Amino acid sequence: MSIKPLGSRVVIKRLEAEEKTKSGIVLTGAAKERPQEALVVAVGPGEVLDGKVVPMEVKVDDKVLYSKYAGTEVKVDGEEFVIVKQDDILAIVE
Repeated sequence: MSIKPLGSRVVIKRLEAEEKTKSGIVLTGAAKERPQEALVVAVGPGEVLDGKVVPMEVKVDDKVLYSKYAGTEVKVDGEEFVIVKQDDILAIVE
């Protein structure tokens, strides 16, 4: 089964949180922050405003940063994804 987002929505897969801090301290499960970096899995067709389609700025396989508490978490075929609006994506990581 695949997910096809509608409108200006984007399906992302969270990248794993860091296990260590930059100074080398190992983090336990409770101390880790929710990752804000993700990989774009699917992109909707774009939003329609005033009869015109606003194109999407992200594409599949882009690595992005998104708002901390944005989106809806879904589980499909045992994999976890987050569906966010394009407005919740803050930046593309290059």
